Amino acid sequence: MQKLTAKAKIAIQAQLQAVFEAIVNPEIMKNYFISKGSNRLEMGNEILWEFPEFEGSFPVEVMEIIPNQRIHFSWDSNSEVLIEFEKQSVETTIVMVHEMGYQNDEKGIQWVIGQTEGWANFLACLKAWMEYKIHLRKGAFDF
Repeated sequence: MQKLTAKAKIAIQAQLQAVFEAIVNPEIMKNYFISKGSNRLEMGNEILWEFPEFEGSFPVEVMEIIPNQRIHFSWDSNSEVLIEFEKQSVETTIVMVHEMGYQNDEKGIQWVIGQTEGWANFLACLKAWMEYKIHLRKGAFDF
């Protein structure tokens, strides 16, 4: 049975290097996605992410980093995330996220719907931060 893939893609009006850094650097990422990160996304680093809407921390295992091109990691035992970057112009970067994981069954379908929604939110929050310094998630889960 084929595994399902959650996908999301967006254009961000910012230089590719700045967008890449905003994803690998937890001090920047906490402005739009996580509430806390233990370390940079780099090979060999032990990384834990915390989120404002979830209890506990989530381990992230970096599988591959190609600066300004690709970030490949796993953050649960069933899935892998691939984030790819494409320079469209000097000030525009395309960011594509693919998360591969669960089987094509009822559990997998619910997973892919949730992850697609989550990655679309991640990209919208990244875009808002990179272009306007707006933290879309701030207060979003205080209910």
